[in-house]
Amino acid sequence: MTIHELTMNRLNGTPESLSVYAGKVVLLVNTASACGYTPQYQGLEELWQQNRERDVVVLGFPSNDFGEQEPGSSEQIATFCETKYNVSFPLFEKVVTKGPNASALYKFLSAWAGEPQWNFHKYLVDRQGKVVKAFPSSTKPTNTELLRSIEEALAQ
Repeated sequence: MTIHELTMNRLNGTPESLSVYAGKVVLLVNTASACGYTPQYQGLEELWQQNRERDVVVLGFPSNDFGEQEPGSSEQIATFCETKYNVSFPLFEKVVTKGPNASALYKFLSAWAGEPQWNFHKYLVDRQGKVVKAFPSSTKPTNTELLRSIEEALAQ
């Protein structure tokens, strides 16, 4: 199985097959609007803007699993992300990221690289839709190891 076999709802409720990201290197991040790591939205947006023409995609999956730091509705999340951080990378509806009720996507990611431990946990997925690495919440989007791993995945 790969992430390309899954369909998730965009923040506006529209279903989107993750197969649209086949052939791209994808960084999946569970996000939250009221977390100490929330300023990473800025770095994620910069990463997306600087690399989108190179087949790198950032996907945000809001989650209220950790400290209830994403209590808002989809509309509130969209407004927050647009007005505070000018987020333009794809955002999806809130998901459960851990435990028995985890979304199919996070069950897949966790099976390959462990469950997220907090908000802004990052999973790097290769062009074929397989997890190649996971990064803890403290890993900033500008982290050298993260950027090197993206470059390695692009070279495959």
